[in-house]
Amino acid sequence: MPDDRSAVTLLREVGLLPDGPALWGKPVRQSGPGVYLVELKAPVPTLSVDLAAIGRWIERVPELRLDGARPSGREVHARLAQFWLPSQPVVFVGSSKGSVGGRVAALAKTVPGDSKPAGSGLWLHLLRAQADLRVWWAATDAPEEYEDALLETFAKGVPDAERGALRGTSAALPWAVWRSPSGGRKDTGLTGMLLPEAKAPAPMPVTRIVTMPTADADGARDEAKRGRRPAPGRGAGRIASAAAYAAQGSPRKAVVPVYVSPEGLARLERELAELVAQRPDVVRRISTAREHGDLKENAEYHAAREEQGFLEGRINSLQAKLKVAQVVAPTERGVIVELGSRVRVEVDGEEEQFTIVGAAEANIREGRMSSASPVGAALMSRRVGDRVEIVTPGGRIAYTVLAVD
Repeated sequence: MPDDRSAVTLLREVGLLPDGPALWGKPVRQSGPGVYLVELKAPVPTLSVDLAAIGRWIERVPELRLDGARPSGREVHARLAQFWLPSQPVVFVGSSKGSVGGRVAALAKTVPGDSKPAGSGLWLHLLRAQADLRVWWAATDAPEEYEDALLETFAKGVPDAERGALRGTSAALPWAVWRSPSGGRKDTGLTGMLLPEAKAPAPMPVTRIVTMPTADADGARDEAKRGRRPAPGRGAGRIASAAAYAAQGSPRKAVVPVYVSPEGLARLERELAELVAQRPDVVRRISTAREHGDLKENAEYHAAREEQGFLEGRINSLQAKLKVAQVVAPTERGVIVELGSRVRVEVDGEEEQFTIVGAAEANIREGRMSSASPVGAALMSRRVGDRVEIVTPGGRIAYTVLAVD
């Protein structure tokens, strides 16, 4: 492994032809797909950031937390310093399936805290030496694969002493990279680093057309007399500006809880732990497959990446469910059907048994029926001896409750 860990060296080590450099914030002449690296002129022994820029970032993002608490600028600086690699000039690696030039331009103009157009380069905006940043790039039709290869090659060049000094179980990634496509990530302790994306409301379908009197259509009638909140615009009784209207506040969308039984919560947590434990093995298989040849035609590599996609998707799904999970246990076992109750029923002369659970843990093949399903909903709050009928496309089906545990 050569001592030179520059962007040009990394690109050549993965078999790509380097192009550049361009100064940070200046146009990058690559309109097609490819990878890009942001580097300093030379390695810097210690991290130097703009505390004022960190302060603006903290003030801009009210949900930003460090280890669960609202941080000061110096606390954030101290945490960021725990990921600085003194021997490495490269501070960021990225890729684009569309335009490399467009992606790099988006990185440079994104305000710290905004998720769009490119929030992933947030930390670059905190460096004092932005004028010294240079961008190198290379064209490729397999940008994600080569981004992964560049990050792995970068990690191999990090000295053991610097790797050991990283916080917690953090992967050896360029300073401004939070995580790699193959699953490696930094143990930053920072959450809420970006503002949530504003979702445009779906257009309402036109159900009827109402002809308004001229004065009403023009906004002249006093909205307060109608008992409704006035909206910005023209006319008496209206608020003078949209800013004043927004200042009144708007109702937040309520978080929808996921109801689970105590056993279901344990089951979801156990599955999550098992999937997280599989991550290193999948990453190793991706690394091994990458060594077998051209990434674009490497079937083993793409199969491993696809498996990783399913794995990360399920992990994210479980984490989202557990975040809003509310445990509900039967209040009186054996009395009425509730969430978590084991129910034995008679249907068409045959007995069936299942457990009523929340939608998040339902699996009818394993005997767990969702309380939101037609049968589950009909059985909720029923007692032994009760009979319910379910209307199905094939007709009515009667269920008689034989036992509740």
